Amino acid sequence: MNLLIRWMKQGARAAVRAVLRPVLRFVFRVTVNKPEGFEFGGRQLIVANHESYLDGLMIGLFLPIDPVFVVHTGVMQNRAFRLLLSLVDTVAVDPLRPIGMKTVLRALQQNRPVVIFPEGRISDTGGLMKVYDGPAMLAARSAATVVPVRLDGLKRSYFSRMSALQPKSWRPAVSLTVLPASPFPLPEAASARIRRQRAGEAMRALMQHALFAARPAQSLWTAYVAAMATFGRRRGVLEDVKTDALSYGRLATMALAFGRWAARDTAQGEAVGVLLPNLGVTAAMLLGLSAAGRVPAMLNYTAGADGLRAAAQACPLRVVITARAFAEKANLTAVLNDWPGVTIRYLEDMRREFSLADRWWVFTVRRSPLTAFAAPVDPASAAVILFTSGSEGKPKGVVLSHRALLANIAQIQSVFDLTPVDKVLNVLPVFHAFGLTGGLLLPLLTGARVFLHISPLQYKLVPEIAYDRNCTLLFGTNSFLANYGKFAHPYDFHKLRYVIAGAEKLSESVRALWFEKFGLRILEGYGVTETAPVLAVNTPMAYRSGTVGQFLPGIEHQLLPVPGIEDAGLLCVRGPNVMSGYLRSDAPGVLEAPTVPELGAGWYNTGDIVSLDEEGFVTIRGRLKRFAKIAGEMVSLETVEAMARAAAPYASHAATNLPDSQRGEQLVLLTTEAGLTRSALLEAARRLGLSELAVPRQILPVEAIPLLGTGKVDYPGVRARAAQ
Repeated sequence: MNLLIRWMKQGARAAVRAVLRPVLRFVFRVTVNKPEGFEFGGRQLIVANHESYLDGLMIGLFLPIDPVFVVHTGVMQNRAFRLLLSLVDTVAVDPLRPIGMKTVLRALQQNRPVVIFPEGRISDTGGLMKVYDGPAMLAARSAATVVPVRLDGLKRSYFSRMSALQPKSWRPAVSLTVLPASPFPLPEAASARIRRQRAGEAMRALMQHALFAARPAQSLWTAYVAAMATFGRRRGVLEDVKTDALSYGRLATMALAFGRWAARDTAQGEAVGVLLPNLGVTAAMLLGLSAAGRVPAMLNYTAGADGLRAAAQACPLRVVITARAFAEKANLTAVLNDWPGVTIRYLEDMRREFSLADRWWVFTVRRSPLTAFAAPVDPASAAVILFTSGSEGKPKGVVLSHRALLANIAQIQSVFDLTPVDKVLNVLPVFHAFGLTGGLLLPLLTGARVFLHISPLQYKLVPEIAYDRNCTLLFGTNSFLANYGKFAHPYDFHKLRYVIAGAEKLSESVRALWFEKFGLRILEGYGVTETAPVLAVNTPMAYRSGTVGQFLPGIEHQLLPVPGIEDAGLLCVRGPNVMSGYLRSDAPGVLEAPTVPELGAGWYNTGDIVSLDEEGFVTIRGRLKRFAKIAGEMVSLETVEAMARAAAPYASHAATNLPDSQRGEQLVLLTTEAGLTRSALLEAARRLGLSELAVPRQILPVEAIPLLGTGKVDYPGVRARAAQ
């Protein structure tokens, strides 16, 4: 009798599934992607992100499995969901009382596939929520193979909890992406509690990797058009000091016009110089050149005549686009008038040069922007050329592909819950990787809004903008954040959710200032232009003070040993966000692909000495070039600066090294603290447990530390000043 009842129940389930599957496939335009040759079956734990109330139904209907679903006890109290869940086998589990996990373990041991949502609840941000330890321990103890599944699209349905955050649709496109299966061994640790904690962290990392790895292959332009389709042409997405709001549609129309104008005397795949400030027109130019198959080379207008010419020679550039009004304000007119081999095109001339036929073309293609330009753009091709800061020599061109930029954006999205309610205040120039990827492209492609400000040096105005425009996310360097914190009213940043610091070491005094004055914890990160740029970052779910956080998903790393340095190594990385290669002024147009002799092609040597703790948090010990050899010992100049900050926390400091006939090299400290003495530095060294070899022999008071336009310290300038 029991077998008969079970057979009838299974038959009824199959009949209902046969009816529901085509209906839901039509309504939600469901697509399923899985690795070639992958088969479900056996002892598999299927883990998925949780976007809506329909997630379990979608997995049960569209994956070729008959699993046991682990559901929250609260869900089973709802009559409608009990009816839906009757179509599958379930085990109800309360995260606070995980006794039901024993039943789940028995199902796995009987080789039944089990579906579980490690977050334990439906996301109300669109990003990953807290990941519980229980599913990780279940996978480890059962010796099951873990199969990650990325669900996407249902957060925009009426069955999600994100009604205020996401644009709603009755027919959102839904995808189920199955990632490669992998074993999940129990981590080794000194105690059961630590083992459980590390297993949970490993599961969180796996879920984050699944969010990142399921990204589609796109170009910048196709990604922008997809965002416009999702969030609506009329949605205001960009503001600047001259414009209240540009909508997705308006920005796309501007981009098409710029792309057509720029394409007249440039070729497909050609690099085109862009010399413009942080304004909406710059974003439109970047997108327009990308749509037309050109490669925008974002020139650093603070680099001076020699830096600009070296950059143009490296690409090489035939055409540079700028504006007369900007050139005059930035004192660039003389440089532009004396730039051999380069044609300068001014935006002010576009209105006169744009014919009636051009305007009609823009009008006709703006509703189908993907087909505006004939040749599709390969995601592996160059998307943008940025230039190194020149802090250690001549600027080099860094070629970043569409795939690299979009991979880095997906990596950031996997660890931060940026939503359409957020507004990014971007004061960092878009010729800087931090300002381009994090400050401009990230919000544009994820539905968040962005306010572009032309200068990060207006220390009193930037906090006012954050207050007036209700900004929720701010990127900055240590130097900029120190000054914003100094001049801001305690309520100016009351809307900020995240403050992310990069490009230079975050000092403890700035960290403490922001926490005490604004109640905000600064999340320090780390990256380089060559990796588009973010490599590691602290997040609300994984934070450790004094570090730059954990590596983003998809990034491989190796530490090469450095003689004289213990417990740290030279960081080399490989991943989808690594550059295509360098362009150098002494070999114009020749792409130098990244490679590390010890590791092979595709690896990039960051030049930074770092250490890793047991949980994967990264600590920057300094650049290899910024170590001095004093009396045979390796001394980090970063350590010297940390000592100076401990002795005079509210001043700015920069250390350098000069040749010394007796000790090999000598340390010189530039400081804005006129009264700083060597005895004060010796006392700080004792408090920090540092060797007296790290105490500089020369202390030079200066009015200001030399800075580059990106906010980084100008170390060649520091060295030149010390040598005087």
